[in-house]
Amino acid sequence: MNSLDPRVNRLPLVGTPGEISPKAPLDQLGTFEVFVQPKEGKPFQHEGIVHAPDVEMAFVLAKETFTRRFMCFSLYVCDTRNVYVSPLTDGATNAYDLIRDSVNSGSEKTSFEIYHLPRRGKQHVHAGTVQAGSPEEAMAEAKQKFKSDKTIYNVWAIRTSDIRFTSAEEKDLWLTLPEKKFRDASDYKGGDKLKEFLERNNA
Repeated sequence: MNSLDPRVNRLPLVGTPGEISPKAPLDQLGTFEVFVQPKEGKPFQHEGIVHAPDVEMAFVLAKETFTRRFMCFSLYVCDTRNVYVSPLTDGATNAYDLIRDSVNSGSEKTSFEIYHLPRRGKQHVHAGTVQAGSPEEAMAEAKQKFKSDKTIYNVWAIRTSDIRFTSAEEKDLWLTLPEKKFRDASDYKGGDKLKEFLERNNA
């Protein structure tokens, strides 16, 4: 019996080794990394991924997925393939200790955004910008500029030109009107309601 579920129909047949056909173009959408700035002046942090056919659709889906229920000042997205990643370390090993001290690519320099993973189980947070001719050189520059006594478990480098930023004209997308404070968790005042409930029941 044929399934009407597209998630099932795109899977290869079970029990027929050697007969799996290549995936059709766009059968599976690419992934895009999403970075959110919760408040003005705060660093951008990685929030997750979206699947999309292109970067503009990824920007729209990122807005709908990650900024509907909390405050957001700005966000940006980039293709996962454009994120250059350092080795992920164990224990107290600093990721920067696994990165070369100096790299000269000989290429024209451009800006790279550097992200740190300061704690396991948390998200990568923006550390700053460096000028480099390659991702490897960007990692080396980041080591010189951002390494400290604090352990960093992973480092990301992303060419600034590969990022789809929020434009100045688009920032009003996240303005929260006074009458729409119900979007904020703090507006529910759960603690106050619990206190009132306990006081009524203990009376």
